[in-house]
Amino acid sequence: MSVARLINFRSVALTLSALLAAGQGWAQSYPAKPVRYLIPMSPGSGADTIGRIIAGGMSPALGQQVVIDNRTGAAGNIGAELAAKSPPDGYTVFQASMTHAVNATLYSNLPYDLVRDFAAVTLLATSPSMVVVHPSLPVKSVAELVRLAKARPGALNYASTGAGTATFLAGELFKTAAGVNLLHVPYRGGGEALIAVVTGEVSVYLGPLATVLPQVQHGKLRGLAVTTLQRLPALPQVPTVAESGYPGYEAGNWYGLVVPAKTPREAIAALRGAAVSALKNSTVAKRMDDLGYVAMGTEPEAFGAYIKSEIEKLAKILKQVGAKPE
Repeated sequence: MSVARLINFRSVALTLSALLAAGQGWAQSYPAKPVRYLIPMSPGSGADTIGRIIAGGMSPALGQQVVIDNRTGAAGNIGAELAAKSPPDGYTVFQASMTHAVNATLYSNLPYDLVRDFAAVTLLATSPSMVVVHPSLPVKSVAELVRLAKARPGALNYASTGAGTATFLAGELFKTAAGVNLLHVPYRGGGEALIAVVTGEVSVYLGPLATVLPQVQHGKLRGLAVTTLQRLPALPQVPTVAESGYPGYEAGNWYGLVVPAKTPREAIAALRGAAVSALKNSTVAKRMDDLGYVAMGTEPEAFGAYIKSEIEKLAKILKQVGAKPE
């Protein structure tokens, strides 16, 4: 080997060694500052509820504060765009949900791509919903609600957190299954939608169990049914929509963590480890169980594949219900 080639070889080797050492040093020092946890829904929403539970559990594992940042609007798209355009340095984590898989089909000009612009971290949990009505509505079951809606076509309305969200899809699926005409009234976030049904501004809401159940327990709303295929162990007395005359009806949501594409693998591994640690924490686990969440904690690759499959599945459902952006 010539002297020149030998020098070049050693130069390349030294460069690679330096890069490896730098990478190891970065991984050992991460995170060196608080991590921003972006939630694209409003305070008081189902997304906000689980986000605050998980973020609180992640902080001890990371040794840094995980700071909630609510960026609402446009059915979760404002927060998603902000996250996609954030530096891929491991200091911004975004809580995606089924809403974003729906939006991938429902909106033709999104300023981000859920698959291309993000790297999956972990699927956190799945969440059921509950059909609730304002107590002034003279119905105590799904059957009675359907009869009233058919007797007064177009007179009843339902709240959602915007076209493309899980609450919207649950409502549209219910309309299709029951053959009723309910007017869709979109709100900026889950907190606003919940207030609307509690105050009687709207009649019906197929909302996250985590946010509507406390209102049902305090008598401010009336719960008619849950949207799972089987009754929930925590609420054995509450029937499902499926058993109320609409076999196969199922609706709900899922929540997972993603980061901007090109975020270092070491950061993704650390964030996933912190999220799984939070899910295994006994206090966190009890809070989630009480609110009906089913904890997951998947590997990044599995969650990435799940996102792709959800986009395909939900595209078919949207076509079935004839959903269009509003």
